[in-house]
Amino acid sequence: MFFNRYVLEILLRTGEHLILVVIAMVAAIAIGIPLGIFITRQPKLAQPIIGLTNAIQTTPSLAIFGFLISVPFIGGIGKIPAIVALILYALLPVIRNTYIGINSVDPAIREAGRGMGMTDSQLLFQVEIPLALGVILAGVRVATVISVGIATIAAAIGGGGLGVFIFRGISTLNNQLILAGAIPAALIALSADLLFGWLEKNLTQQIEKNFKINRKFVVYLSILTLLVGGLIALTYWLTPSTIVIGSKNFTEQVILGELLAQQIEAHTKLRVDRRLNLGGTFICHEAVKTGQIAGYVEYTGTSFTSILKQKPINNPQFVYEKVKQDYDHKFKLEVMQPLGFNNTYAMIIRGTDAKRLQIKTLSEAAKYTPQWRAGFGYEFIAREDGYLGLAKTYGLKFANPPQQMELGLMYKSLAENKVDIIAANSTDGLIPVLNLVILEDDKKYFPPYQPVPIFNQATLKKYPELRVAISQIAGLISTEEIQKMNYQVDNQSRPVEQVVHEFIESKPQLSSKSERQL
Repeated sequence: MFFNRYVLEILLRTGEHLILVVIAMVAAIAIGIPLGIFITRQPKLAQPIIGLTNAIQTTPSLAIFGFLISVPFIGGIGKIPAIVALILYALLPVIRNTYIGINSVDPAIREAGRGMGMTDSQLLFQVEIPLALGVILAGVRVATVISVGIATIAAAIGGGGLGVFIFRGISTLNNQLILAGAIPAALIALSADLLFGWLEKNLTQQIEKNFKINRKFVVYLSILTLLVGGLIALTYWLTPSTIVIGSKNFTEQVILGELLAQQIEAHTKLRVDRRLNLGGTFICHEAVKTGQIAGYVEYTGTSFTSILKQKPINNPQFVYEKVKQDYDHKFKLEVMQPLGFNNTYAMIIRGTDAKRLQIKTLSEAAKYTPQWRAGFGYEFIAREDGYLGLAKTYGLKFANPPQQMELGLMYKSLAENKVDIIAANSTDGLIPVLNLVILEDDKKYFPPYQPVPIFNQATLKKYPELRVAISQIAGLISTEEIQKMNYQVDNQSRPVEQVVHEFIESKPQLSSKSERQL
């Protein structure tokens, strides 16, 4: 059951990946080749245009994706901003090779053409482009391979593709999932490289024969077009599009997002499109606010401090009521009942260090921080309830600034002695497995972090059955249960879908009504 589902998902994500790359490359070719031709006719504009595309090419891909989230019309999350980013990255090789290819045509050939009475347009299409086609196709070839690689980052903003497996694998330390995304992506890149190499060779030969294209070439190209079109059609047929559920990019969030998805599918007739492993808090918040996802699970302390910009308060009921009220008035979002447990930030060290130094609390650990190396996520460093306030409260003074690290890599770095203290989540399953110790927040700095489903009110109005389905899981998850699920995914490498399904089956009030078949 689950094996078949993963095979199906690999096919689905491969199709999504191809869609992103094909659409982006068609657009990049349509823009880049004419622009490359234009700057051969306007040499003064060549350096500024190539310089601009070069600057885009050298900008980190995550920065481009992050910038596009807030851009009107083409921004947000999903496939559109992902495609726009891929187009921007593909432009440089296409424009530059078109420009170089045409400028490399022997001037004597141009003069001969003009001597025969050719117009500039005739010279371009009958002489320059045919002679430069090999160089132009080489640029398209490079741009395509680049796009296949960069398209894996699209999963961070809900664009789908094979990056979904890679991000999921990183967040759960699951090498099999990483390979499930990396191997098909590498195969696509190699296939694209071979395909354009074949096209380059055959088209060049056809040009030398005055464009007498043989029937065999046309048949091969038609078969390839049908295969790509079939994959795209299959992807759209398989992709559900009714309700979109999101999550942040760490294990517990993926589990909670999958729980929402399975609960909706089991208790309503709606289908769910899972946009799990999105970026951090602000990506998910903007996505649900604008209706690009229907809902996701947030933590009350995160909403209170990061979104509403309030000072940390250690009063669970007050924080919940304030978040619920302000989300309703400011964002038209509904904050539902807490799911049951409290996942606070946890400052974690190795168990051997805790035993050797005889420390249990953050106050006791503070005097050792000048000799320690810290590894924190970007959000923890930047947030109001994060590192700066914690350092001030406890007098933490590290010799070097904390390293910014992905959540999925922090535990590995701590276990391998690359850092000495990390900021993670108190319910993470790897804590007992790796013999780690949570330092007690003895000054009660961190606010409560109760997980609450947050949904777009317009979506709930359109599908009122959602509210009923989600309300059934309120208060059902204990700290021990979420830690067990985190452990099963992180340490035992079990599929998230299976772990969540078993949890639902363990709850009679949920499983008795379940219509989900796996």
